[in-house]
Order: sequence, then structure tokens, then C-alpha cells
Amino acid sequence: MVALVTLATRLAPRSVRARTTLAACTSVAVVLLAASAAVVLLLRANLERSVEDGAREQARAVARLATDGHLTAALPLDHGTDFVQVIDAGGRVVAASQNLIGRPALAPTGARDGHRSYNLHALGEEHHQRVTTLTADTPTGPVTVHVGASLRTADAADDVTTAALAALSAVLVLTVGALTWRATGRALRPVDAIRAEVAAIGDRDLDRRVPEPRSDDEIARLAHTMNAMLERLEAAGTRQRRFIADASHELRSPLAVLRTQLEVALTHPDPDVRADLVAGALQDTERLQALSTDLLLLARLDTTGHDRADEPVDLTELVRTTVRARGPQPHPVVLRTPDEVTVTGNPLWLGRLLTNLLDNAQRHARQSVTVTLLGDAEAGQAVLDVANDGPRIDPGDREKIFERFARLDDARSRDDGGSGLGLPIARDIAALHGGTLTARDTAAGTTFRTRLPVGLVRGPSREDS
Repeated sequence: MVALVTLATRLAPRSVRARTTLAACTSVAVVLLAASAAVVLLLRANLERSVEDGAREQARAVARLATDGHLTAALPLDHGTDFVQVIDAGGRVVAASQNLIGRPALAPTGARDGHRSYNLHALGEEHHQRVTTLTADTPTGPVTVHVGASLRTADAADDVTTAALAALSAVLVLTVGALTWRATGRALRPVDAIRAEVAAIGDRDLDRRVPEPRSDDEIARLAHTMNAMLERLEAAGTRQRRFIADASHELRSPLAVLRTQLEVALTHPDPDVRADLVAGALQDTERLQALSTDLLLLARLDTTGHDRADEPVDLTELVRTTVRARGPQPHPVVLRTPDEVTVTGNPLWLGRLLTNLLDNAQRHARQSVTVTLLGDAEAGQAVLDVANDGPRIDPGDREKIFERFARLDDARSRDDGGSGLGLPIARDIAALHGGTLTARDTAAGTTFRTRLPVGLVRGPSREDS
């Protein structure tokens, strides 16, 4: 059994084109076989019914002759009948057709298709017969009339019809197979072109695209989807290369400065100068540590996707705690939380989002920073605004500031310790929680607005400063 299954598996067609053609031919063959069998059976039944009707009609005519006493020893044959034999109650032949005169009475040899069969070798021919038997009362007693009708015509028509249907079915199956093979090949030609193009695309050829058929079918949509995927891969590869280049540049400068400071401190004779150099090296080390932490967090956010912690977070309490824990700031922070808002997400990442926004606001504020948390029950969102009264951002730069390592003022950002990763990390965290982060200008300066899906909004709270 296992060997048969293995052999069937090996012999089974492997290509979609061959399987489709085989399935089409098999389906058509089964339908034609059933239809041909039905046609042959109906034709056979019709012909046999006609033969039986003719034999029964002659048997009735002979029975009427016997009843009227006009029965003769030699009986004529109608068209379509092979023999007639009339037997009395004693088994003697009292009348017969010309071909059975002098022959003994026919004896039944069994039953076939619900009809009795008789030994007809006396006729000198071998073919199917349909024998009709009737009983009639005569002046001399009851007699039995046997009339045999030949099925020679029915057999011949059956054979011819079967052969014709077989030939026609074979032609139809071959035609369907050829048409299916050709149509499937034409339909799958774009798929093969897509496969060949995708196989030729390497990690450095992501700018290539698969050919898109002009038809608006599943294959065209597949090609469109493949090209959209290739565009995303190309964009992701470009971002990755740019990120690696920017990260290398960002790490190279502080490492070079750090090495210079340590080399000078190692050889400088003045202890005070060495202390200043070591202190500067420590600051650069802290900056490198912060930069590496941000890079690791970005890598984690890029690979996390939707696999994040989903737990209820009291956003109002998180905002208050984060603001109060920062200690003395270069500028005072005004906190407004009129609503009690609960969201679903990761509290550590949401705290990092607010911390990055506060760091950015403190670097650019002139006098004050304002944090406002509101719950928009109709939109089902929590709205967190972090505003500063610093210089406004040009409309053309409002998206650029969310790019990694992007700075509108490199010198100022470096002096203040900015790495160019705070806002991109904040936007990625917001997106990971199903929200958005945008920058907009206000009358007082610049506001960074975060929208997050809200879990619960409760009544008014209080204002802190």
C-alpha cells in the first residue's frame, strides 16, 4: 500500500499547468462517461421496447386466431420477429413459423433482465432474442403462444452508438486538454515572469520591479502587491543604510574627541588640565552612553511591531509623575490635567515618549514649558500637548525633525546634548500604540501634539504648576 502511494505521488504532475489540465480532462471525461452511459441505456431501452411491442402485437394476433379456431400449422412472420410457436397444454407444437416447423417445443433455460430465456440454437443463429409469451383459450383447450423478436438491430445500434460516443468523448477530452494546457500556460506566463524577476532581485537590486500585466485580475493584483512590497523593502533598506551611516558619523565624532582628550590627559603634566580633560571625556562618555541607549531602543521599536505590552495605563498619573520626577529644570513646567485619562500600552515606553518631548521642549524654550492632557471622548483619543515658547518651526521642517539624526541647528543641538533621536523615538512609540505625533505652531511658540487611543475618560481633575 505504501509503495502504491509512493508511486502515485511520484507520477502525480508537479506543475500547476499539468495539474489543471489533468483536472479539467478528468472532469470532462467523467461527465462524458456518465452522459454516454445514459444515452446508451436510454437508446437500448427504447429499441428493446419497440421490439417487445412488435412481438407482443404478433402474439396477440396469433392468440386471436387460436381463440377463433382459425389457427394454421404454418404461421407467417411479421417484420422484426424471428419465430412463432404455439404449444397446447400437453406440450405439443400445434403451430409454428416456417423456420420452426418440425422442431420440438421451446424449453425455458432461465431468466434474463426479468424475461425468460429460451434455447434458440434451432434457429441456427446466435443473437439476443426477446420472447413474448401469451396464453389463449381455443375450442380444443388452452394454448401458449411464443413469439421471438430479434435484438440484432438493437445490438448493432448499441455497438455503433457506443463506438461513436467513445470516439467523440476522446476527441472532446483531447480538445479540452489542449485548450486548458494552452490557456493555463498563457495565464501563468506573467506568474513565471514575476517569479523570474523576483529570483533575480538581490539585496542590492531592490530598485527593480516585477512586470505588471495590463489585465485587472488576480495576477495583476499579485504583481502590484509584489511591487508595493519591493518599494517598502527598498525604502526600508534605504532608511537602514542612512541610519547606519548617520549612526557611524554620530559615534565617530565623540569617539575621536574622547580619544584625543584621553591621549592629551595621559601626557599633559598639569594636574588641573588633566582633570578638565577627564571631566570632558566623562561628558562625552555619557553622551555616547545615551546615544547607544537610543540606538538600542530604536532597534527594539523597529523589531517589536505590534508585539507590545497591552495593559491599562493611568496616563494622567504617568504624566504627573514624569514631570515631578525631573527635578529642577532650566524652565518651569506648567502641568494641566483636567481629565483622568486611561490608555492601553506600555507605561515605560509612554514615559519615554513624554520624557523625550520634555527634553526637546526644555532645549528650545525661552521661559516656560506647558504640558496639557485632555480626553476626547467623542474621538476616543487622549490628547497630550507639550508646548514651549521657543522659536517656531518652518512648515517645511515639521516632518524633517522626526527623521533620525535630523537637526535644524547642529551646533546648538550638540552643545545641548541632543542626539537627533528623541523625536523619532517619540513618534515611533506613539505609532506603536496606534497614535500619532505631530508638530504645529501656536501663538506662544511650538506645540508637539500626541494622540493615543483612549481606554477611559473620567471627570475633571486639577491643574498643577
